[in-house]
Amino acid sequence: MPVEVIMPKLGMAMKEGTVSQWNKTEGEAVKKGDPIASISSEKIEMEIESPADGNVLKINVPEGKGVPPGTVICYIGNPDEEVAATAAPVQEEKGQKEEIKAARPAPLPKKPGKVRVKISPVARKMAEAAGIKPEDIKGTGPGGRITKEDVEQAIASAKESRKQDIPVQAVAEEPQHTPVSGMRKVIAERMHASLQSAAQLTITMKADVTELLALKTQVKETIAKRYGSKLTITDFIARAAILALENHPEMNSAFMDNTIVTYPEIHLGIATAVEKGLIVPVIRNADSKSLIDLAKEIKEKTAAARSGKLPADEMQGSTFTISSLGASGVEFFTPILNPPEAGILGVGVVSDEAVFIGDKIEKRSRLPLSLTFDHRVLDGAPAAAFLQTVKQYLEEPVTMLL
Repeated sequence: MPVEVIMPKLGMAMKEGTVSQWNKTEGEAVKKGDPIASISSEKIEMEIESPADGNVLKINVPEGKGVPPGTVICYIGNPDEEVAATAAPVQEEKGQKEEIKAARPAPLPKKPGKVRVKISPVARKMAEAAGIKPEDIKGTGPGGRITKEDVEQAIASAKESRKQDIPVQAVAEEPQHTPVSGMRKVIAERMHASLQSAAQLTITMKADVTELLALKTQVKETIAKRYGSKLTITDFIARAAILALENHPEMNSAFMDNTIVTYPEIHLGIATAVEKGLIVPVIRNADSKSLIDLAKEIKEKTAAARSGKLPADEMQGSTFTISSLGASGVEFFTPILNPPEAGILGVGVVSDEAVFIGDKIEKRSRLPLSLTFDHRVLDGAPAAAFLQTVKQYLEEPVTMLL
């Protein structure tokens, strides 16, 4: 009897999964554990492995099609097995009808000489959009896998080649059209909805983190020996935000159904950039954790998010979020609220500046902070007081250790 391969439910909040890419074709032989398809949900992308040895008898869901969890996406079995007539494939367009016959599937033979190319889903889409065959790209990833960077290099080489071969009067290239799906679609919908539903305002300050950086250097060896880890500036910022939220609980709130809901616990979201977008791992009960424990959990969860191994349940329920663009050299920016939260703290790049200390000019390290808050929940003065408290903790870092 054919084995059903279903769209898994990647977390309680998952409503739809999309087949990003089929790694096997109908009729192709597979072994148990072979990656047969890449799927993506609102926040996660992963590969589905074959549950058994056999052949791909029928593919029910085409690439790019979203289906609910539990939907049969394909069947694995012996070439002589039949797939039930009720196993109708998902149609490309609504309203299309296709007669499904309960006949033995005719496996498609492999094309002679065809070699499967190891390539990530993102890289494959980029190559197809650029009109470049994956077979013509040299992969530099593990096992010769073609990465996004390999495709970008191939595109750049192709453009340079065209500049040399095509006359000056050449026709301009056609724009690339990329369907929005998976994580990108969810980010687009949530960010647009956030701006449409909340009265968002951003205020900014700069914190002098000269002493903080000195303290970080001073305790580096001790932390490494005793705890086997290190503290980053993000860890100190997270700790400062948590302490400030304890002093200003109105910022640890949400506006829902014409009601301001203030949370007794602090669940801190850490916005993390991944290959296809943005994920927000949540540090639950962050107010009960020491600086060391907080640092360890931030490191573990952001690493799991970047590798695609963070469970969906660990990306929900934050009450306040921190987003940093310092690594990109950005100073101030306007972070968008993560609904239904009332606040999000944007962190910029530390830079050395000449500052008057009394009558003298000194070189000081300054950190840009951008706070976006929901004006329906609190006004400018209490929001500024919260940001001032964050600034104070960062400028007096010893107070975060007491």
